[in-house]
Order: sequence, then C-alpha cells, then structure tokens
Amino acid sequence: MTPDARPWRVLALAPLSERAVRGLLAPLGDAVSVTVPAARDPDAVREALPGAEIVLGDWTASLVLDAEAVRAAPGLLFVQQPSVGVDGHDLAALTAAGVPLANTPGVSAKAVAEWCVAAALALCRRLTAADAAVRAGEWPQLGLGPRELGGARVGIVGFGPIGAACARLFGAFGCEVSYWSRRARPVGETAGAVYRDLDELVAGSDVLVLVIALAEETRGLIGAEALARMPAGALLVNAARGGVVDQAALAGALSAGRLAGAALDVYATEPLPPDDPLRETPGLLLSPHVAGVTAQATGRLLGVVLENLRAVVEGRPVVGVVNGLDPVVRRRPAS
Repeated sequence: MTPDARPWRVLALAPLSERAVRGLLAPLGDAVSVTVPAARDPDAVREALPGAEIVLGDWTASLVLDAEAVRAAPGLLFVQQPSVGVDGHDLAALTAAGVPLANTPGVSAKAVAEWCVAAALALCRRLTAADAAVRAGEWPQLGLGPRELGGARVGIVGFGPIGAACARLFGAFGCEVSYWSRRARPVGETAGAVYRDLDELVAGSDVLVLVIALAEETRGLIGAEALARMPAGALLVNAARGGVVDQAALAGALSAGRLAGAALDVYATEPLPPDDPLRETPGLLLSPHVAGVTAQATGRLLGVVLENLRAVVEGRPVVGVVNGLDPVVRRRPAS
C-alpha cells in the first residue's frame, strides 16, 4: 500500500456505535478506517486520540476537544463537527496546532426558523394553555386572550442562515422584521429585515427571536437589563444557546408578568435539570433542543459531512472552516 492509499483514520465521537458510524461513512469505502472511544467520557476520548487523523465530532456536544485533548492528538489534521454550533471545542488550541475545524452551516436553517415561527404562534395563540384547559374540562373561549402574529414587530438577534430564514418566514406573516448582528448585512441579503442596534431592537420588539451563536461576547447577552427594556407583554423565543439568556432573570420577568411568554429550545444545562425553576415558570414553552432535528435537516447534515470527508480524502478544500485555517487538509508522510 502506497502512502497515498492509506485509509484516513477517523475517530467518531457521536453517540453511535462503531457499526452505525461505519454505515454512515460507507459511501467513502476503504478511504477511511473508523474507530470510536471505548466509553463516552473525556478520558476515553484522550486515550483514542493519538491514532486519529480526523475527528468526527459529537452533535450533542457531550464529547469535545479541549486543550488537553488537542495535546493528546499529535497526528490530528482535521475536525468535522456535525452541527452548526462548535460549543466546547477549544478553537484556540486547534488553531495553534494547525487543525482546521469545520461545522455544517445552513443545514438546519429552515428547520430552526420553522420552529421559531411555530413557537411564536403557539405563544401568541396560547395553544399550550388552551390545550391544558380543555383537557381539564374547561372551555375558556373568552379568557385566553390570544393575539395575532401578523403585524407584530419581530426582532431577530443574529443574522446567519437561520436569522435570514426567520426573516423570510416572519415577513411572510406580515410582521415588521428587524435584526441585529455583530455585522450588518448588505440590504439585498436581509430578506427585507432592517438593521437596528441591539438596544433599539430589544426595546422595539413585540417578539424577540434569538438565533445568535454563543461566544464570549454573546454569553448573557439578554440579561436582566435587556429583559427590562422589552415592551410589556412581549414574547421571547430562544433557539440560539442557553447561555445567551440569563435564565434566572427570564424566569423573574415571566413570573412578574413583565413578559407575556417565552419559548426555549436551549438551556444553560442540558438536559434541563429536574429541579430547575424553569419547569415551574408560568408562560414558558419548553422544548428539548429539537428545533433543528428533522429528517430533512439530518439528511442535509450527513450530506455536508460526507462531502467534507470526501474532500479531505481527495485533497480538495473543505467547506465551513470556522477557525480561519487552510481548508485544504494536507496529510503528513507515513513514518
């Protein structure tokens, strides 16, 4: 076997059996050899890393590559994260080691945007309260106080592919859509949404939709002060990351009646702990981090992952590198 014909050694961290991972990567044939950690814990990952050239990440973010893990992987050349978020991976350590990390941008944009609209509709029309009342033998036609989504001022925090998809869908309902992101987009790329600074957006949104990536500058972005600036009776929808919102402050705003409702698909700790106060907070719709989990989105994700791994094998540029390194992954000579 010539050096170029060696199978690329792939360590898969996803919560799947080795057999299942082999099945997913079967289209790559003999170009890759697949292993999984002996257990789903950081120690097992570090033990398995020395032989890995490619790491296929864990979409649940339970297993990640911290600085210690990167040091344990001297042969690592590429990390493919099968999700949009790259939470937990030490990007600085990977960059210093010359290891590009790619995510799967855009694959869940439609799914997440649909969830955001569905959540906003559920809150506006008070669907969960109506369901609970009817199940309890009540018939509160006049007491629920639903409202229409159409015509509402919708503010979108974050304007990547998900934010743009949200703008299109909320716009189709006749909403007045604005957005804030760390970088304003050209007018032709905003689906009719108007850029506003964050304070103005928060203070002027009947529905505030969060779809921004979690980073140091966005952690706690929507805290007590921002929540206090929201209009009385406003709604909040979070499909970003739990750390973007101060959950205790949100629970307080809902309990005090300052906000009319909120919908969360993401939490600071996942799964949501059994004793978390959010479970008892009124006006809160809870979802188990499934906004982007549809059969269609999963199919698109697998397509991007396979194409990127195929690009590595064939010496072509990968897509979605998030840490600024060369997208062409170059193999080291056999020792």
